Parts: sequence; C-alpha cells; structure tokens
Amino acid sequence: MLKKTIAILHPGEMGAAIGAGLVSKGHRVLWVSEGRGAATRRRAESSGLEDIKTLARAAQESDIVFSVCPPHAAMELAQAVAACGFGGVYVDANAVSTETTRALGRVVEAAGASYVDAGIIGPPPVAGASVRLYVCGSRAIEVAALFEGCIMQAHALEGPVGAASALKVCYAAWNKGATALLAGIRALAEHEGVDAALLDEWKISLPDIPKRSELVRKNARKAWRWIAEMEEIAANFEAAGLPAGFHLAAADIYRKLAGFKDAAEPPPLAEIKAALLRRP
Repeated sequence: MLKKTIAILHPGEMGAAIGAGLVSKGHRVLWVSEGRGAATRRRAESSGLEDIKTLARAAQESDIVFSVCPPHAAMELAQAVAACGFGGVYVDANAVSTETTRALGRVVEAAGASYVDAGIIGPPPVAGASVRLYVCGSRAIEVAALFEGCIMQAHALEGPVGAASALKVCYAAWNKGATALLAGIRALAEHEGVDAALLDEWKISLPDIPKRSELVRKNARKAWRWIAEMEEIAANFEAAGLPAGFHLAAADIYRKLAGFKDAAEPPPLAEIKAALLRRP
C-alpha cells in the first residue's frame, strides 16, 4: 500500500509502540513536542518518530491522525485538531463511551475530516504482546490495512461509528472493573483481619483469583488514567438503561490509587490496601 504520513497524538507507552510499528512498515510517523515533557520525548525518539513541533504543522502534513490519550482529554484534543483545519482521517483510539465517540466524530467531521472509531484491547504492541485494534467507520478498512504484518492486529468491524468503542467498553468493564472490585475486596479483608483466610479459601475454591487480585499492583501506576475510563463505561451503562453504580465505584477505587502515578516500581499490595482504606 502507499506509504502515509501519520501523526501520533500523543506518544505515551501505547502511542509510542503504535508509532514504532507504523515506522517499521515504512510510514512517516510524526509527533508534536509542543507542550510535551521529557518522558514523552524519550519515548518518541526511541520509537523513531519525527518531531513536527506544532499541532498546526502536524494537521497540515498528516494524512492520518491517531488520537491516543487519556479519555478525559479526548474531546479537547479532537477540538484542537479540528481547529487546525485537518481534513484527513482522524482515528480516535481512546477508551470512551459510544456517545462520546460519536460526539468526537461530529467535531472532526464538521471540520472536514473523516472519522474512524477505534478501540485497543491489550498492552502496548511490543514483541511478545497480544494486542488488537478494532476500527469502524467509512475508512476503517484503510486504517486496518496500515497494520498488516505488525504486532498489533487490526480488525475492521461492521456497523456504525460506536461499535469499536462499545467493544472496548464491554471488554474493559469486565477486565479493569473486576480488578478494581478485587482490589476493594482485598482492602476490606485487610480491614476486617481476614485477608490471609480469604486467600486460603480462594486457593481451594477459586484458584485463579489470588493471582488476579495481585494485578492491581502491576496496574496501580496507570490508575490515574482509568478513572475517566470507568466514568465513560458508567455513562455507557446508564445510556443503555443499565445500572452505572458499579463502574462509578470502580472509578473511586482508581481515584484512591492515583497517587501511584509515575512510581518507579509497582507498589506493594500493602501500600495499595492502605491507600484504599485511607479516609478523606
């Protein structure tokens, strides 16, 4: 296929890995250094991305823009790209609700761009990872083709804009929601003095759960960005006429863990339980 110029906004762990995969396929991949920190620069440079300096230049020179940012920033970024007059393909790969993704689509399409709704399931696409990109929208097949032969497998979904985000919402509602629930259970068991007994019982009756409950250690440093994701999931449940309270509570769990952002190592479970039990 023809090589494309693609902007990654912004190269966090996921965005940088996606960018590196696209570079390996011969595409020109840009990033915007304006307003970004040293850690972002290190990731972008190590992934072979080209610094285009400003968002305006990225919008002018790119055929495709990938938005890969925390969900609470998705609308602001879409509005900023639209304000630059971008007329290519805008791919929103953020963990947002179906209503939010449709609202994002209206913003970028009003400015003249095509919109592709995307959902990423799995860790950053590096060697040994299992990760998939689901896309939908009028140019979804074109976007999926960019990743042929990459570690990240891309799948174009049938259905209107919102299908990819809905799949991501349903997957994360269980995956990240269950992790939050287990974290809360371990904190409650600690508070009541039965944590060791609970683990012993789980080993007998639910042997997969003890290991699963430890996942919160690995993910605590990402908890700050999962707050808004849980709120987006809750909004999707509510819009469907389903109870939203579970994932609002999960957002509260991750809010209590937000202080572990940028920790050098996964925190001990004892520190996580203490953070969850700490009263405001």
